[in-house]
Amino acid sequence: MLHRPYSFLLLALLSLMLSACSGEPETGPVEVKWDQNNCERCRMMLSDRNFAAQIRYFPEGKRSKAVKFDDIGCAVLWLKDQQWKDDPKTQIWVADHSGGEWIDARKATYIRKNNSPMGYDLGAQVEAEPDGLNFDQAIQHIEEVENKFNTHGTQHQHHQQDLKQQGLARESQDRESLDRKGGQQ
Repeated sequence: MLHRPYSFLLLALLSLMLSACSGEPETGPVEVKWDQNNCERCRMMLSDRNFAAQIRYFPEGKRSKAVKFDDIGCAVLWLKDQQWKDDPKTQIWVADHSGGEWIDARKATYIRKNNSPMGYDLGAQVEAEPDGLNFDQAIQHIEEVENKFNTHGTQHQHHQQDLKQQGLARESQDRESLDRKGGQQ
């Protein structure tokens, strides 16, 4: 039988091991379940490993929380509306555009790439590049794109209205065509 001090030590060690294995880590990016997890901002499924982003924030008195995004643009715009946006503990991670490894978004260089999931078209990389943007310049680029195209605002609403009107017009044409065919018989 173990002596009392050894029992306590064993129990403490076991407790420490169990707490280390439970849940997600308290720092850094978390595992993404590709084609299963959704973007926190636009709700699009995360499928492009070369443009994804994550933000880990630290709510007061609670465990940190990591949220996932399909594009650095969604991450930046989402963070802009959060109370912890200026908290130095807030971590922002972005996938390297050529390999998908997670890198610190504030230290990354952003280059213009076509076809990012939400059209902000910035690929992140560790290596500096003469035409690359730093994080602050990337934020400015994202805001300019958002203001110009209003990707998540009224442009999206107008597009949905246009699609609905096209659908109604098509239904009306189909009915007229059926009516004409019915009258010819």
